Amino acid sequence: MYTFSDIADILQVTPVQAPHNPLIEMLLTDSRKLVAPESTLFFTIHSAGRSANPFVEALYEQGVRAFVVDESFHGMATCAEASFIVVPDVTDALQKLAKRHRVRFSLPVIGITGSNGKTVVKEWLYHLLNHSFQIVKSPKSYNSQIGVPLSIWQINNQHTLGIFEAGISQTNEMERLNAMIRPTLGVITSIGEAHASGFKNVEEKIDEKLRLFEGAHALIYGSNDPILRKKVSAYAHQHPGMKILSWGSHEDNTLCVLETITQGTTTAIHCRYKKALLHFNIPFADVASVSNALTCITVLLYLNIPESLIREHLHHLPVVEMRLEMKEGIQHCSVINDSYISDLTSLSIALDFLEQQHQHPKRTVFLSDIYQLRKDKDTTYRYVSALLNKKKIDRLIAIGDDLMQRRDWFAKIPETHFFPDTASFLKAYPQFTFQHETILLKGARVFGFERIVSLLETKTHDAIFEINLSALRNNLRYYQHQLRNTKLMVMVKAFSYGTGSFEIANILQHAKVDYLAVAYPDEGVELRQAGVRLPIMVMNTEEAGFANMVTYNLEPEIYSFRIATAWIRYLEARNITAFPIHLKLDTGMHRLGFEWNDISNVCMLLRESPQVKVQSVFSHLVGSENPSLDSFTKQQATWFNKMCDEIALVTGNSFLRHLGNSAAITRHPELRYDMVRLGIGLYGIDTRPEVAARLQEVGTLKTTISQIRMVKAGDSVGYNRAGRLTKDSTIATIRIGYADGYPRSLGNGNGQVYINGKMAPVVGNVCMDMTMVDVSGIDAREGDTVILFGPQYTVQNVASRAGTIPYEILTGISQRIKRVYYHE
Repeated sequence: MYTFSDIADILQVTPVQAPHNPLIEMLLTDSRKLVAPESTLFFTIHSAGRSANPFVEALYEQGVRAFVVDESFHGMATCAEASFIVVPDVTDALQKLAKRHRVRFSLPVIGITGSNGKTVVKEWLYHLLNHSFQIVKSPKSYNSQIGVPLSIWQINNQHTLGIFEAGISQTNEMERLNAMIRPTLGVITSIGEAHASGFKNVEEKIDEKLRLFEGAHALIYGSNDPILRKKVSAYAHQHPGMKILSWGSHEDNTLCVLETITQGTTTAIHCRYKKALLHFNIPFADVASVSNALTCITVLLYLNIPESLIREHLHHLPVVEMRLEMKEGIQHCSVINDSYISDLTSLSIALDFLEQQHQHPKRTVFLSDIYQLRKDKDTTYRYVSALLNKKKIDRLIAIGDDLMQRRDWFAKIPETHFFPDTASFLKAYPQFTFQHETILLKGARVFGFERIVSLLETKTHDAIFEINLSALRNNLRYYQHQLRNTKLMVMVKAFSYGTGSFEIANILQHAKVDYLAVAYPDEGVELRQAGVRLPIMVMNTEEAGFANMVTYNLEPEIYSFRIATAWIRYLEARNITAFPIHLKLDTGMHRLGFEWNDISNVCMLLRESPQVKVQSVFSHLVGSENPSLDSFTKQQATWFNKMCDEIALVTGNSFLRHLGNSAAITRHPELRYDMVRLGIGLYGIDTRPEVAARLQEVGTLKTTISQIRMVKAGDSVGYNRAGRLTKDSTIATIRIGYADGYPRSLGNGNGQVYINGKMAPVVGNVCMDMTMVDVSGIDAREGDTVILFGPQYTVQNVASRAGTIPYEILTGISQRIKRVYYHE
């Protein structure tokens, strides 16, 4: 525990304002996660294009009285009872505090880095070692420059082992993480393509990751990667006092892997350690899980954990779910499934996600007993009670003896139900009604909440469209960083390019974008009914939608005199004035909009129409992504400027100007004006390789194999015998067809799908509900997952083979394909 003055001393600064000296227990960098205001210290860490200073006053009103700010903050006068520390760099101050806190404890610490598998190895080590140690670990993937100090802050005198992740995306980052984590044992997992854009090559990436282990006693890694083996060998030569332990198939490895035998969903591992033969079994069959398990085995052997205990606990290794999912539920519900891990930090994250959902008026939480306790049970559950009350939960269904014993602590929640175990709830399930609500399931794996999830989810066929909300946020942050002070309108028309409506809009609203744009009034109405409050521009306005436009405060695009006149008359009849409109100009697209010859009449109409107020004036670029059309793009900008200047003479230049789309944001920064319109780029698609490398593909379309059969050479597959075989082939039928949005043009070898690491070509014509693919030479079974497009095989690849553009593929995905939203 530290007082505010203790922290000022650690940071070597004198508080600028300190009427009180509060005891600080919690560090906060995200204002949404406030739980205990009186013992919280808030750090104003700014993000791309967004200052954290405005959150200080809001937190002060909620009871926070301790802040660390930089010199850009000028609001102390309005927070007279708060204590302030002013530093040059707030992130640096947070890390400095974490460093000092870490030094207070002499416990052994395992530091984990790598490209893939960090979180899985961390969670498995926790599972394998928590019987022998009191463990403190990184919550979820808290491995960044901000996540690591928040993880380190959890350490207290009860802990006997720390397990922390360290993630980097560019050079010169790891030194700071090393100074906070101070690992005594280092673990490096596999090296892959993740976050590769910040490095010249894989060698530079490994060198940077190895910097985490400065000062460690030992380093553990898998030696089957020749580049990693070479780099670790060089590192060991430079650090002769460090013990290097490796696993792999070479005889000189510390843990020599003699054989791995996969049968069904399990793998038997036969290996040798210090001349002794060891045998282990894990409940996984994939290569990545076997590698992660071997890393964990090597760590446990180094820590002198008996072989019998290792074998026993490996047999029960859990699936580490890296994501929180949201799916469509029964009776118009939304179901958020995070029933894989139960700790306070992940509970807070899940409740934050629940709070962002505005599509339903009611919020229900299923919660199990919490097994990963930071402190004693009473302190933990008082914290949980405060957290649920703050998030304004309407109904709590609590499962577990610990929660039942403390049911009175949750009395402020309007409706509560307590059960000793999941089976007891399932017996009572028919008594409950779930409709028009958002439901969060948060529980420890042992409670088996998947049985509840199966009751609450809608049942559809196996094809699903997964939407990675973390990737979407990454892409949004990239563009926000480019824009700085330029406003951002995001296009959510056509069901947000096929990815969903209110689900995506809620994320954008939470990220504080400035505007949304939809194609038709009905789309805007759906967003309003789902609780979206952002300004919404409607691009296709017709008289039949005027009533909804006014009722739901939707702002029309005005592109012709016919629409303008009809809209003004509608407003005039209802005595409405200054209703915001958006004028569309035609600068070369020749689709919709006013041309130069119309501008004088447009100005006259505006001058005589108090019923409307010009909110923005915009136009559409024809080929902003095409270098060969750059001269035409400049010509469009010239016409746009000229027409806007004429309109400004009437309106007083009070409107927003916007011309740039996704490609123009990066290719034509001079055309950003007051606002830009972000569309396909939000979903991870850009034609420029240097931009695409910074984006993440948001959508993955997948299905499963329905049936596999052998078909002889000379026979045919599909309608009209279009798929004639020249050799004996193994043909798989997959559950997706052109009625689901998989283009018929991909038939007869034009398309291919990704199955178990290999590409399988489409055979014959694509059917309405089914497609056949050739899986000859692929280890495929009925029920296996099939990727139509995703990070492994991009939507751009599919569009190219179909002779179209990614827009058409994404927007063509049928509504009967279930959307699953997840947050990593």
